[in-house]
Amino acid sequence: MYSGMRCFFVFVLLFLIASCGASTKTKKDLSVEEHFQLAYKAAERGNLDEAFSEYQKVLKLDPNHTRAHLNLGIVYGRQGKWDQEVAQYKKALRIDPQFAEAYFQLGVAYGEMGKQKEALAQYEKALQINPNYVEAYTNLGNIYFRQGKMEDALSAYQKAIDLKPDYARGYFNLGSLHRQQGRLDEAIAFFKKAIEIDPNYALPHYHLAFIYFERGEFKLAIEHADLAGKLGVVVDPKFLERLKPYRS
Repeated sequence: MYSGMRCFFVFVLLFLIASCGASTKTKKDLSVEEHFQLAYKAAERGNLDEAFSEYQKVLKLDPNHTRAHLNLGIVYGRQGKWDQEVAQYKKALRIDPQFAEAYFQLGVAYGEMGKQKEALAQYEKALQINPNYVEAYTNLGNIYFRQGKMEDALSAYQKAIDLKPDYARGYFNLGSLHRQQGRLDEAIAFFKKAIEIDPNYALPHYHLAFIYFERGEFKLAIEHADLAGKLGVVVDPKFLERLKPYRS
């Protein structure tokens, strides 16, 4: 009887050990998708070293994983390693020449490198593949704006909000363009629309503060400057000094 019970307990113990071994998965056993998710979540947390390591593991298992190349490029970009960033986007595009997001991110990288002509070309390629790419229209408009091509910028910004009517940033961009050209009533309307869509959007408040100050509407200028500050904008100290006499 004793011998039988001992055999039974030995059998149970071996079964439990085997079960634990089967259910425990080491990082060496992870799939491509599991490594990708680990990388993605690490990047979200700001742990770029871990993200880099996990994306490298993805690409070791699957060298043609276009999104791993794309996201690894974004990691390089966040580290200011623009040459390596560009190289990853180009690798993704060699694998999939129709990868619109890779063209877009390549445009972002070139823009950060000060290569506006190259950036513009990449945004245009992204839009050829995906004509509904709102962010590409936005960045294209920003380049035209900086180049002083206001009609082209206006067209790009308008296209963005046509595609996405609740796009607060699009209305902000239109407000900035109209303010630049001295059309302040239009600028105010667009900034207010951006705030209506996103009440926590600080930049429209900041621009409204300057417009109202220039118009002599100091109470409104103070209100929007204070809101901009509360929402995270670092308000120019010189502007705050100019507002001081008008505070009750």
